[in-house]
Amino acid sequence: MTELVAAVIVAGGRGERAGGGIPKQYRDIAGEPMIRPALRAFLDHAGIGVVQPVIGAADATAFRAATLGFDKMSPPVQGGATRQASVRAGLEALASRSQSPALVLIHDAARPFLTPALIDRAIAAAKATGAAAPGIAVADTVKQIDAAAVVTETLDRNRLRIIQTPQAFAFEPILQAHRRAAAAGLENFTDDAALAEWAGHRVSVFEGESGNVKVTTSDDFARAELAHLAALADIRIGSGFDVHAFADGDHVMLGGVRIPNARGVTGRSDADVALHALVDAILGALADGDIGSHFPPSDPQWKGASSDRFLAFACERVRARKGIIANLDVTVVCETPRVSPHRDAMRARIAEIAGISPDRVAVKATTSEKMGFTGRGEGIVAMATATVRLPWSL
Repeated sequence: MTELVAAVIVAGGRGERAGGGIPKQYRDIAGEPMIRPALRAFLDHAGIGVVQPVIGAADATAFRAATLGFDKMSPPVQGGATRQASVRAGLEALASRSQSPALVLIHDAARPFLTPALIDRAIAAAKATGAAAPGIAVADTVKQIDAAAVVTETLDRNRLRIIQTPQAFAFEPILQAHRRAAAAGLENFTDDAALAEWAGHRVSVFEGESGNVKVTTSDDFARAELAHLAALADIRIGSGFDVHAFADGDHVMLGGVRIPNARGVTGRSDADVALHALVDAILGALADGDIGSHFPPSDPQWKGASSDRFLAFACERVRARKGIIANLDVTVVCETPRVSPHRDAMRARIAEIAGISPDRVAVKATTSEKMGFTGRGEGIVAMATATVRLPWSL
């Protein structure tokens, strides 16, 4: 049997130094909550069998909104008052599974820019040593000072490393080390490597990554945003168009929102013209076909299907190419229903499906001044544009 490798993603902190009024892991970096790329790195890695998030007691709603579409991870567990208590909660959740992992990687959600290669090295180091942490060399001279700020020693920087996560361990020993520390009333270890050292385990250091930065302050957010956007220099814009005829019914689906109306609309799915136009706009930006090529109307499985599935699919196509959605803009043309009372609900729902913030979604509406088939009340039209950013490649 292949050894099961798990990852505990610690996201229970409040992140007050970052500002923004919400825990930092749910703040956007380049169009998506910071926790998403941190989780996605492990969910997409073939060597990771279980991903166990640990979140704050008050963050269940924020977590669900930030991780929409991440169906392969374990349900989040509630963390504790300290990072150490939160890690222990994640380890205990893994221990309660029918199959406990052989190895576990412990990673902070505040480090969203790790690469698959770093995860590869972490797994290899855990298999080889049982306890390991990524580290990078110290570039600056480091001096030790006394209480009067007088230098007492210049440290040999060749023997120093700046430690990062994910830290990697044999599962059972690190679980027992956490239990021992809790029983002893010791809750202030700043990382799991230090706790493992206290428990008597030898901890090795493997090569970290300079880009695997921890985002802590508002300045960190600004630098991370600039660095991330610089790496996504291929800016694409796509357009989409959809139309559906009115028919018998008592509502229309528009932008993922059910709106009461004197008539319904025809269509093989739920006939949500706004979401359909957005899907085609995103796929157009990717040069990846259209909604009909991915969800043929002749296929009976799509009869009556909720269109949020189509939009979520298109958004995941962007993320599969390591890109982000920068903006979604949809215009609805119809005489009825009135869109303006539902505009904010539509923006919120589209943002939720796409995994972006509502301030990146625009919903507009107009009539055709009684002209044409929309003016005659025969149907409803939506036009959309999508702006995505992808890594540049020739």
